[in-house]
Amino acid sequence: MLGRRTGFASAARGYTAGMTSIAHPSITRTEISIGAGVTRLHGLLEVPANAVGLVLFVHGSGSNRHSPRNQHVAEILHLRGLATLLFDLLTGPEQRQDAQSAHLRFDIPFLVQRLQRTKAWVMADPHIGGLPLGYFGASTGAAAALVGAAADPEHVRAVVSRGGRPDLAMSSLPSVTAPTLLIVGSDDTEVLAMNRHAFGQLGGRRRLEVVPGAGHLFEEPGTLETVAELAGDWFAAHLSR
Repeated sequence: MLGRRTGFASAARGYTAGMTSIAHPSITRTEISIGAGVTRLHGLLEVPANAVGLVLFVHGSGSNRHSPRNQHVAEILHLRGLATLLFDLLTGPEQRQDAQSAHLRFDIPFLVQRLQRTKAWVMADPHIGGLPLGYFGASTGAAAALVGAAADPEHVRAVVSRGGRPDLAMSSLPSVTAPTLLIVGSDDTEVLAMNRHAFGQLGGRRRLEVVPGAGHLFEEPGTLETVAELAGDWFAAHLSR
């Protein structure tokens, strides 16, 4: 058995951390635990009524399922009828180790293995396993999302990268046939150059969106909302049944 659940339903939910609170229609919110070898990965699964697709969030360097930025983007996706799963790529001890060495966040094969384990858990679930699947990756997590999409073109229907590091997945990019949206801040110049180079290497439909005045973390007013709207439009278009 790969995972366990403890869940509850919420009629409305808002998140505030310098961001606008958003009310949602009925959403089932479930804390999950997924087996990954001898370890367990924890996540938060949120499924709106009549969901049309499911997006797995592959977080970036030093982050986890509690990321305020990813939680805010997830809220916008819920309004488009998209379910979301924010999960930890690393266990607690691994996060503490990585905070010291920054080694695991750049171990893309390791992160892809965790992503694939999570995807297998999702696909085996009788309630959400049949939903069209997309990946939302940030920073180094975007590299894992791209490699994971290249490895499973049958099931991964769309990818969005926010401030991603596609340079860490370069050999896999020609095999990424899922429609892919690369979102980068105009002020994140080094990462923008990486994404422009990677754009031409992708094997399927692709788009590059540059958010004016945004840095790597999209902390500037209004920039994260732009990311969320772009991602919502992309997933709604490509995951709709």
